[in-house]
Amino acid sequence: MHGYVGEHKLLAAVDCIIFGFDGWNLKLLLVQRNMDPERNKWSLMGGFIKPSETPENAANRVLEQLTGLKNVYMEQFHVFGKPDRDPVERTLSITYYALIDINQYKEQILQNQRAEWFLLTEIPALIFDHNEMVNLAKRKLRYKAALHPILFQLLPEKFTIPQLQALYEGVYNTNFDDRNFSRKLLSTGLLLKLPEKDKLSSKKGAFYYRLDQTNYTKNFEKFLNLVPNPDKFF
Repeated sequence: MHGYVGEHKLLAAVDCIIFGFDGWNLKLLLVQRNMDPERNKWSLMGGFIKPSETPENAANRVLEQLTGLKNVYMEQFHVFGKPDRDPVERTLSITYYALIDINQYKEQILQNQRAEWFLLTEIPALIFDHNEMVNLAKRKLRYKAALHPILFQLLPEKFTIPQLQALYEGVYNTNFDDRNFSRKLLSTGLLLKLPEKDKLSSKKGAFYYRLDQTNYTKNFEKFLNLVPNPDKFF
């Protein structure tokens, strides 16, 4: 006889918290649920783990099926397992957060009519414990972004300093002093200034920059002072 006698089986699922940046605003990707209970309510991207899958495989499959997204930066961050979190069956959810540049994927996401971007300040009520998942993901993102330059995953290949500042302000839900932010950012040695300017955002225009991959490993610790008093955000 095989199996663990007297033990109960649980369902295992994955849920993906997809953060995106459109150049000026930080957003969250949601879908309308297509099954009962809570049909047509807003939900994170999620699904059950198949017997042949790892959690990572399942998260990537769910993301591709629901949005068409592939090869996205994702990181596992928590397991949600309250006994009553799913009203249908006892289900554990392994959660991942992902970071994407919205403009890279705009067309393929828009082809899925059930998926929609929401400003982080305008997230609707979500099914089950998904709002709790989003809140914890935001805290994890803030913590990780204070230690590593992961937010570059959300930016286009070339970007302006005001765009990067807008991204950081969106992540930390605060305002940074323009001059201090620019000075600290340039002092990291992580950016290469490009000859062209963004002329759409202002008359004067702002120079484009790109991440200097050759100095990334050597200089990324200088990034730690970019966020003033990071402890107050957790």
